[in-house]
Amino acid sequence: MPLKIDHRVTARNLLPRIHHLFELSSQKIWSLEKSWRRSDGTPVFTAAGRYTSRGWTEWTQGFQYGSAVIQYDATGEKRFLELGRRRTIERMAVHVSHLGVHDHGFNNISTYGNLWRLMREGKIEFHERENDFYELALKVSGAVQAARWTTTAPGEGFIYSFNGPHSLFVDTVRSLRSLAVAHQLGHCLMAERDQRISLLHRLVVHAQSTAAYNIYYGEGRDLYDVRGRTAQEAIFNTNDGSFRCPSSQQGYSPFSTWTRGLAWAVLGFAEQLEFLKILDPEALPARAKVLSFLLAAARATADFYLSNCCSDGVPIWDTGAPGLHHLGDYLSRPADPFNDWEPVDSSAAAIAAQGLLRLGNHLQGGGHGRAGETYRQAALSVAQTLFAEPYLSEKASHQGLLLHSVYHRPNGWDYVSPGRSVPQGESSMWGDYHLRELALVLLREAQGEPYPTFFDPTKRRRGRASKARPS
Repeated sequence: MPLKIDHRVTARNLLPRIHHLFELSSQKIWSLEKSWRRSDGTPVFTAAGRYTSRGWTEWTQGFQYGSAVIQYDATGEKRFLELGRRRTIERMAVHVSHLGVHDHGFNNISTYGNLWRLMREGKIEFHERENDFYELALKVSGAVQAARWTTTAPGEGFIYSFNGPHSLFVDTVRSLRSLAVAHQLGHCLMAERDQRISLLHRLVVHAQSTAAYNIYYGEGRDLYDVRGRTAQEAIFNTNDGSFRCPSSQQGYSPFSTWTRGLAWAVLGFAEQLEFLKILDPEALPARAKVLSFLLAAARATADFYLSNCCSDGVPIWDTGAPGLHHLGDYLSRPADPFNDWEPVDSSAAAIAAQGLLRLGNHLQGGGHGRAGETYRQAALSVAQTLFAEPYLSEKASHQGLLLHSVYHRPNGWDYVSPGRSVPQGESSMWGDYHLRELALVLLREAQGEPYPTFFDPTKRRRGRASKARPS
């Protein structure tokens, strides 16, 4: 594989870099908080080192305020807890009831979900009313997300993207967290004539559709079928529910792999493996079958990532980018974010690294120690790259934390510095947030603290899950 795995690196010997990362992170969070005007919308990515907005959907607000909560979790500085809590209460309610997006797991789990997690872990003082507030937001968010549903065949379907009912995005596999938490809290979706729809069932069906239509397995599906290759979008005929073709919004083509979409798949499938593994067998009678297809998708995408990133773990933004031939044998070398032909995407690396870590932990816990150790060391190797220059943003004048992130290359939305031909040196809300999240997971491991998950691993319940019909 192109990634050169460092088998010596551990979470503990990354601690100096992690502590430095959170020192820088503190400055970045406050810089943005002081300069950003609410009337400007939602910060998305930087231009010349300053955060700016780009209207498409407001899917990054939760990363902005969730970053403050992560910062508190990592450092214990209460001013960040107060900031994250206050902004969540003031500004995130519209995202809870947002009918038009597939991003609830990004916006609402990053804010309400992180605060709820800290409260149940005992890292913030328990207040029943506050806990009830977070849980209500998470219940509603999961149900609203699940209502955005296209039925494709008996027992099949998916949460459709903002493009419309024909569109299944691979990104949404990580947004399934909103359905998972709402189900765990005993909630369901109420539909016409009081039909009670199981959020768990919709989660599983959506994951299965994503695994079947957005992920390739080298089985001859088309001429470009390579195991682990990922299509950002799957297009369906909504008249009869039939699959028509792969597509891509942010990638180069439907038959190449947009690497951030690939990274969402690695992390999303790994997290759902962790979640479904802790469910009681009676809650999911076909759990063994479900875990099997999730694991197949997680390992295929993880292996493809490791084979298609540069030797230091950072990928080019798309595996079929048209200027790659100018870079020669680029996979055999560390990524060059300053090259003149194609941008790298460090945000994809931060997302994928956490997915590799969680997949490795899942496999080690399931008796697949050697494979698990490979994925874990791959994750640590990528983290080692990202937690230092040229990816870690050291300049106080730059509001971003993770440099060399790319948003939408086909639309030309990314900032290109004067004298340069491609984007470089800029940051994104999702890249910064996921770098912090990756650092937090490793910080907790190094310090012997509880392993953070988006769900409650102790399976505590305030009430029994409702008996909702699959739909």
